[in-house]
Amino acid sequence: MAETDTRLSTQIDFDRDGKQCDYLRLPHSVHRSAYGWLPVPLVCVKNGEGPTVLLTSGVHGDEYEGQVTLTRLIHTLEPADVTGRIIILPMANYPAAKAGLRTSPVDELNLNRVFPGKHDGRLTEMLAHYIDSELTPRADYMLDLHSGGSSLMYLPTTILRDAANPPDIQEKIDELGRVFGAPYGFLFPAVQGMTGTNMRAAISRGVVVLATEMGGGGTVTPECLRICEAGTRRVLRHVGVWHGPVEDDEEPAVEPRLLTAESWEYFTYASEDGLFEPVVELGDEVEKGQLAGLIHTPETPWRAPTEVHFDATGLVVCKRIPGRAERGDCLFHLGADAEDEIK
Repeated sequence: MAETDTRLSTQIDFDRDGKQCDYLRLPHSVHRSAYGWLPVPLVCVKNGEGPTVLLTSGVHGDEYEGQVTLTRLIHTLEPADVTGRIIILPMANYPAAKAGLRTSPVDELNLNRVFPGKHDGRLTEMLAHYIDSELTPRADYMLDLHSGGSSLMYLPTTILRDAANPPDIQEKIDELGRVFGAPYGFLFPAVQGMTGTNMRAAISRGVVVLATEMGGGGTVTPECLRICEAGTRRVLRHVGVWHGPVEDDEEPAVEPRLLTAESWEYFTYASEDGLFEPVVELGDEVEKGQLAGLIHTPETPWRAPTEVHFDATGLVVCKRIPGRAERGDCLFHLGADAEDEIK
């Protein structure tokens, strides 16, 4: 593989057999450390020839289910159980993950909006550039583990489809979605496509990428963690890169219920600042026009609360967690049953 102009480095040799645990060195020259670097944890387990799978979590630093899943997996991976190569970035956005923030405290950038990055850009852009130019081209498959972070809570969901995906890659993503076994699968149409994401950048390089939204709320949700861990192990076995043991509590994969959001009407937003009181819960089926919640203004307690209504009919896939909300904050995300099915 040709060398790129990245400014990051690592002591790991991706072509050497064995289990290597070290750091990706992200240059960070500051007052207290003139020639310093930030230690981004990086693991490579290789044994002979076979597929390469790139596992990422902590792309948003306040999303924890994926970070716990990959940290635990690292302890169990042994070269003898691997055919090919597994590369793991459990805290992909290290500065954000260490601070427990969605965005980097160094430059305030969202790593999952700046791919493919810049080799000489800001810290987050350089990190994206390294992932996109050094790690992603080595991969045949990628699992990009996300959750709702501090502000949102999701039902356990895989992100199965984006309107921009090539058909041949899409077919393989659909297959991995079935294997992963989350109860819900989301199909994003073109209107919801987001540029600058790790998933979109990897797919543009021909990598088969499955992403997740697993719980959130700034905590670790046990059921979502169980689904995330079991799904990750199943995918690794399915593609033939890992032959590790099946856990005693690992249930068979379920066929996901396919959902989509055809327009922004499936996203409910705060119309003003205040205290948000939801009146529905995750997993509820709601109707267009139904009351979603109330926004109270304790600063003017004599004022009647503002009602927020749903603009579409569907399943509550995601809801806001913090009680304080500002105009423009997402309060709910709905999903409608998709007409197409995974073949």
